[in-house]
Amino acid sequence: MNEAVKVATRKSPLDEVHKSLGAVMTDCGDWSLPASYGDELFEYAHVRERGAGLIDLSSRGRVRVTGSEAVPFLNGLITNDMKTLLANRWMPAVFPNVQGRILASVRIIRLADDKAGKVAVPVFVLDTEAATHDRVVQTIERFTFAGDFHVTDLTSQTALISLQGKTSREKIQAVLGATAAATSKGGVTQSIWKGETVASMRASHTAADGFDLIVNASHAAGLWHAFVGAGVRPVGHEALEILRIEAGIPRYGADMDDTTVVTETSLDDAVSYTKGCYIGQEIIARIKYRGHVAKKLRGLICGLPGTIDGQAVLKSIDGKEVGRTTSTTLSPHLGCRIALGYTRYEHMASGTEVRVNELPARIVDLPFVTPDAQE
Repeated sequence: MNEAVKVATRKSPLDEVHKSLGAVMTDCGDWSLPASYGDELFEYAHVRERGAGLIDLSSRGRVRVTGSEAVPFLNGLITNDMKTLLANRWMPAVFPNVQGRILASVRIIRLADDKAGKVAVPVFVLDTEAATHDRVVQTIERFTFAGDFHVTDLTSQTALISLQGKTSREKIQAVLGATAAATSKGGVTQSIWKGETVASMRASHTAADGFDLIVNASHAAGLWHAFVGAGVRPVGHEALEILRIEAGIPRYGADMDDTTVVTETSLDDAVSYTKGCYIGQEIIARIKYRGHVAKKLRGLICGLPGTIDGQAVLKSIDGKEVGRTTSTTLSPHLGCRIALGYTRYEHMASGTEVRVNELPARIVDLPFVTPDAQE
């Protein structure tokens, strides 16, 4: 009899650092991640109200793509327009299938061009969720023999550290200097810290101001300790999940998957309707120009105490099924239970009254929390 092979749990370059700080570790997919450092609500408050939180996002996939044909190859695979992405900028995008459904949600980071040869060559890093890392690599690797297109998986060689919160910019300046702190929304800055290059991106996972940092794995612990020494509070993934839902950000495997049409999510900024052909483009464009999707990811607020589970049925006031929930949490900021979920077009207007688990609730626009202004 064949026994199932157990997949080894992957560990962040910061795994020992988390344990030394008293983190409660948890398995998330095939990664071991810090669930909390003892008090997830205090960690949550440090991001939302008090200052800045430090989050290890190294489980996300990071894939380097370069070559003179990188732009046209990638442009035929994703929903956003690679030709508009300038050096030292990043943009969201989606890898769709031929039915316009989501294979992976990614962030495409364009670094400074590689000028080592006679002609400058563009350099990109594709950042995606852990759940879709392998799929992204497999999707783009098949083009490596088709032309000047080179793919390197950087995930095990690097760490991704995120600062989130109102004082993130101040803390970035304290550790990495004024140039990194001046990074604009959607911008990328490369700084030198202790002889090592650190790529800084202005980006939020929480509706708070934030920066994501990619650094060589060998320098990750030192950089983490530098931010802790500057007064940044480590934050685990339990607090991050609350912050993510409040920010209305869908997570693959929870709020979207390969049955979800791209335009049914809140990923509107990830789609260009002027770039021309790509895989799934015909379906996505047809939905837009015919008027609307059949259902859409929306917010749900339940003002009464009670439990809302993922995949709970949403019903209209007259008892008809009109949707389902996906991610749910108790929001400390709003003081009530909230959820992400898909509702049919006729019931997606903000303020629409619905029922979930026989509890009264209402549909609201996303995000639940007003994002911090970013310069």
